Amino acid sequence: MRYAFVLFIILYALWYGLSGYNKPLLLGLGLISTILACVLAWRFRLFDREGVPYLTIPRLLLYLPWLFREIVTSNIRVIRACLRVDLDIDPVLVKVKTSCQSDLSKTLFANSITLTPGTVTIDVDRDELLVHALYASVAKPEDFIEMDRRCKRAIDG
Repeated sequence: MRYAFVLFIILYALWYGLSGYNKPLLLGLGLISTILACVLAWRFRLFDREGVPYLTIPRLLLYLPWLFREIVTSNIRVIRACLRVDLDIDPVLVKVKTSCQSDLSKTLFANSITLTPGTVTIDVDRDELLVHALYASVAKPEDFIEMDRRCKRAIDG
């Protein structure tokens, strides 16, 4: 029920913000369309943590500064590699196990790896990710444990 209420409030606020109408008839029609959208979402069984992820936003906002720091650190490492005369990269493919349970947290984990320069998530298979990294020294499976833990906490709670 909490997910339905949050979705209703957000959809109606979005409708009002995009339309900007203040006439009672149009406000009523917007209300009806928002209720209809929520009923359809309920019929399609979309009211869960992944279908209405708005309740995870506070935890996600705590994760983003840490991710930004990791992106900056990796950027510096990749820029140093590009500016050197001898390209000292050591590319590697590594399988990383994840403790994330929901598809949304696995997606956040895979995208966080890809956003970090020098690493790309190639494949996700159940609880394993195949990651390509420029440096084998910083791409051991245990190097991704902290990011995995933070992604799981941000989405799965």
